[in-house]
Amino acid sequence: MTSIKEQAAISRLLSFLQEWDNAGKVTRSHILDKFIETNQGKTAPELEQEFSQGASLFLVRLTTSLRITYVTDSCLEKLLRSIGIFLSAVSSNRYLIEFLEVGGVLTLLEILGLEKIKEEAKKESVKLLQVIANSGRTYKELICESYGVRSIAEFLAKSKSEETQEEVQVLLDSLVHGNPKYQNQVYKGLIALLPCESPKAQQLSLQTLRTAQIELIKDLVGYDVRQALLKGLVALLIPSVKETSKLQAKILSDPSVLQLTPSLPMFLQQAAAAKAIGVLARNDMSIAEELLYLRVVRGLMAAMGNMDHSNSQRLASLTLECFVQMFPLVAEYVRKGMGEELYQLFLSNAEDLYMKLDSIQADILAANKVNVTKALRLHGSSYSMDTLYGSHDSAQMAYLAHFEKEDVESKE
Repeated sequence: MTSIKEQAAISRLLSFLQEWDNAGKVTRSHILDKFIETNQGKTAPELEQEFSQGASLFLVRLTTSLRITYVTDSCLEKLLRSIGIFLSAVSSNRYLIEFLEVGGVLTLLEILGLEKIKEEAKKESVKLLQVIANSGRTYKELICESYGVRSIAEFLAKSKSEETQEEVQVLLDSLVHGNPKYQNQVYKGLIALLPCESPKAQQLSLQTLRTAQIELIKDLVGYDVRQALLKGLVALLIPSVKETSKLQAKILSDPSVLQLTPSLPMFLQQAAAAKAIGVLARNDMSIAEELLYLRVVRGLMAAMGNMDHSNSQRLASLTLECFVQMFPLVAEYVRKGMGEELYQLFLSNAEDLYMKLDSIQADILAANKVNVTKALRLHGSSYSMDTLYGSHDSAQMAYLAHFEKEDVESKE
């Protein structure tokens, strides 16, 4: 038999559910306001306690109301926020399954495509899709199988709110990671966004693509394409004479081209290669050593001298700092190649070095002939492991933590 206290709690629950069932739009809006205010951030056990172990009875009413009224936008934003309280609660897997079983994903995706629905409601829909995607690979696949990539990408292109677009980017970034079955589908969706009319959508899709491609590169170095991949990345650090000659000719014939140089593909590739090399080197010492034999140091220093693209300079400088801190032999050759004054500037703040370079120093970097590879081959085994690798001090670990943050949150 249930206790008097339990019976009272059940009675309150039934009374609450009956109030919801009989309420009109205004009353339901007030109920949702109160629910959001009092239950935001609660765990699943706390929600169950609040609803006398009957929280699912309210969730099913919310999802039913969502499916019936989302086209009319009646209390839609509040409904989505209320459902979000259930789905984002700690230990809420049961609520998530209940929501998905009634077609929750399809409803959320349909909301994104309806023009008359307000932007704020669509943003809440995106946040719910984030919660679902972050719940695991199975749920990411469910979103993709529901034609989610296309719906999400189209919404990103059409959205007029930068804040909402940034939420969409977070969702796409989640879908492109830990989702091998549909990773290519997400890639294609991101690429399809590049020619869209929204500059913000273009920027966000490029950022997501770059992060995803670095993750792909990290995977590919474990296969037979490793050597070709590393050679290709190092080659991108120094654009071909043919390409740079074309740029110079255009500048001479049309001064307005000077304003376009930061967006030239070869410089974007140079910056991306510098960053990818840094990520690979810090993750695997053997890859870092292979890169030394491919003359990566010379390439990074050359990229640091590219006054036409500051992002290439910054990323190349950070990556060269990684090699200098990992290999004392590299530090020795970089010091000789830069000269003492420039080298000390580099050591003091590698990330901001590009802002302090003058044209002569930039030319020294761009035209450098540093050849660590030659030293490695000449001396061979005479360089002990300690001489080549040195020790990993706190400065290096701080750099690695900094680069990890750059890899995930970069907004260039």
